[in-house]
Amino acid sequence: MALRTTLNTILGVEHPILLAPMDLVADARLSLAVTDAGGYAFLGGGYGDEAWLRQEFALLAQSGRARRPDFGVGFITWSLARRPQLLDLALEQGAGAIWLSFGDPAPFALRIKSAGAKLVCQVQTEAMACAALEAGADILVAQGGEAGGHGVSRGTLALVPAMVDLAGPNVPVVAAGGIADGRGLAACLMLGAAGVAIGTRLYATVEAAGMQAAKQRIVEAGGDDSLRSVVFDISRRNLWPAPFTGRCLINDHLKRWAGRELDLMRAIDAEGPRYAAARAAGNFETAAVIAGEAVALIHDIPNAGEVIERMIGMATALLREGAGYCRQDLPGIAAR
Repeated sequence: MALRTTLNTILGVEHPILLAPMDLVADARLSLAVTDAGGYAFLGGGYGDEAWLRQEFALLAQSGRARRPDFGVGFITWSLARRPQLLDLALEQGAGAIWLSFGDPAPFALRIKSAGAKLVCQVQTEAMACAALEAGADILVAQGGEAGGHGVSRGTLALVPAMVDLAGPNVPVVAAGGIADGRGLAACLMLGAAGVAIGTRLYATVEAAGMQAAKQRIVEAGGDDSLRSVVFDISRRNLWPAPFTGRCLINDHLKRWAGRELDLMRAIDAEGPRYAAARAAGNFETAAVIAGEAVALIHDIPNAGEVIERMIGMATALLREGAGYCRQDLPGIAAR
């Protein structure tokens, strides 16, 4: 089974499914599993840990993948302004695409495209999309507010077709946020997207680098069990600028401080070390599990390849069945 869109051609993949570059979670092991299953994987470069990146590139090299353009690297864009050598490292290691999020991609676009890599820009508003297109984005990722991690409030359902209209026929749009199975993939294709980017669903897989306890909390959570806030950013002393907030699973720490962010900032000399210790110990009643509303659809921790196989199978079946809605011999159709 296969679904063919422009994304397959641009990235040279079997399936129009991207592994979102989850910071430190999307490592070489998970990237290889997604690639082997026919998707396109992005290492989670995040804020730019050079030692971690070199370690993951070494693992890719051992697999024989590091000099092929079947993987990419994702960065929080403003981290590259402080560590431009990280972009050079990724391109030297053969990354076929660079995913930039949360910041102006223009200063890095020429370097990326001159190296023959694709420029992938994650956007949350029309203004961000226009800036990315002006910079020469080859692919837009339209991230809805349902997504885990940092983002803004607009929902995927309305955001994706708006981005498709703005991007025009030559720049494919990838949908992100709240997508965890074939229903989401099929729906996003009908909205005009050329594919989907998957984060939370691939976090809860065998190969993902996250702690088992964090994965289990994703499985056990419901759709109402996450919240966008700045509590976790304050707690780790890494407050983002407006309008960005971070969606994480609700826990005791979030319940205590949500709505009391100024009090948390005043108490940060005590709360900061407590939070850091909880992260190190895997205490997720204090530390954040970064996950989106798609947790409502996640009930197990399979291999990443199984996730992609299920998603493609379900989406293909739904799209085939959907043709039945266009039949002219159904009662009442002619009258309408």
